[in-house]
Amino acid sequence: MPTSRLVTIIGRTLRRQRELHQLTQQELAELAEVSQATIARIERGDRVPSIPLLERILAALDSQLAVTVEPLDAHLDARIDELAGQPLVERIDGTSLDRTVRSLGDLPYVLTGATAALLQGAPVPAEATEIALRWADSARFTNWLADVYAQRWNARWQRFGYLRLEPEEPGEHRWSTSVGEIRATMCDALPEAIEVRHGERSYRVVPLAQVEITDTGTAALLHRYRASQSGGGERRPVSAG
Repeated sequence: MPTSRLVTIIGRTLRRQRELHQLTQQELAELAEVSQATIARIERGDRVPSIPLLERILAALDSQLAVTVEPLDAHLDARIDELAGQPLVERIDGTSLDRTVRSLGDLPYVLTGATAALLQGAPVPAEATEIALRWADSARFTNWLADVYAQRWNARWQRFGYLRLEPEEPGEHRWSTSVGEIRATMCDALPEAIEVRHGERSYRVVPLAQVEITDTGTAALLHRYRASQSGGGERRPVSAG
């Protein structure tokens, strides 16, 4: 189970509650007597809030923290079921995908992993925008990361920050940015892609069949969904990291 799982859930829950109360991050920050940056970092999953801080923010939303224990990975089943009940446009709107894609501009890339699966109709959690990039475009990508105030995932400290941005530097190819979290697969040549279109925007994505072959994490999530739909077989435990 990834260390960041609860941080992601807390951030998503806080954002959902804030939006239900029709508050901006700044308005919630003023009610809770914290900075807007604090709210933003918690919602993005960049900060692990202390329990007193989280209780104070939730109190400003007329809510309180509840703690439960559930079977391992039950959150994945619940999240997949939730996504399966939503129209595809709502699933896309619930991510930072379009904001990230607009920001990337003409940088050559292909969407892959859970992001590609989501765009092809699969109800899988896409907590970050996943892309394939060429090593030849590494310098352009690094400049983009600097422009969007990126922080790189630090596996040692289990948080974003304290590492150089450049993909050539040691560390996971995972960054938190002002337009959402992004995860990259660096390669010599971009993988073959197809184009899918939703509304007025088109996306270049790795075909779903290829995603299942090359991305074991996304393949396991797809297996969980199909198993739940067929009613046959048990869902396999899987990490969503």
